[in-house]
Amino acid sequence: MLKEWRHRRATQRVKPGDGRPLKRFRWWQVLTRALFHLRLTNDDGRQTVYTVDVRHQNQSEGYVKAHLYLDGRHHAESKVPAVFPVQGGTVEVRTSGFGLKRCHYVTAEGAEFPLVPDPASAEGRRARLDRSHPVLSRGIGFLSRIVLVIGLVILILQLAEQVTRAPEGIAQYVGTFTSPIDLPAWGNTVIGLVTVAASTERALRLRYHWLLDGGAG
Repeated sequence: MLKEWRHRRATQRVKPGDGRPLKRFRWWQVLTRALFHLRLTNDDGRQTVYTVDVRHQNQSEGYVKAHLYLDGRHHAESKVPAVFPVQGGTVEVRTSGFGLKRCHYVTAEGAEFPLVPDPASAEGRRARLDRSHPVLSRGIGFLSRIVLVIGLVILILQLAEQVTRAPEGIAQYVGTFTSPIDLPAWGNTVIGLVTVAASTERALRLRYHWLLDGGAG
């Protein structure tokens, strides 16, 4: 019921577009813009192209907007998480602190299909690496996951030490805990940077886990 309420609320946030043309992806937008496409065939055989355009620049203001284009014209817009009604279903868009974590076409029957990233975008370049060098791609993905697991373990150990350090409170019941990993300030900075990089790499593949990637954020 909660999921249905969120879905309905997201649908109500959708506003009509103004018909402006879709701007071409530029190379300097690779870190600030995500562009995904969906091609559907009508009953008469005519092909319709939906495009989801997400700009991450306003994320610091507490919101991100997703724009939906139909055959190259601005069709609708919404704050994320966004649910756009389209032919035969909906397009669902969700973001994390590192990029997109969902950009899928969901049919009326419940089947889900990820949209295709634009070749010029960071997501498109990552998808091209996966196609041309699948072994390397899987290795990078595995490394990203390992980095996040290590970062999460270090974070848990440091939090446990902080919580049990105070003489009053939980320490009087469970005793004090000293983390076996004592990193200097620069070490914590490095761990933070590599975990952010790992979660960003996963976002390029629309991968997200609330504990791993959420902990990195």
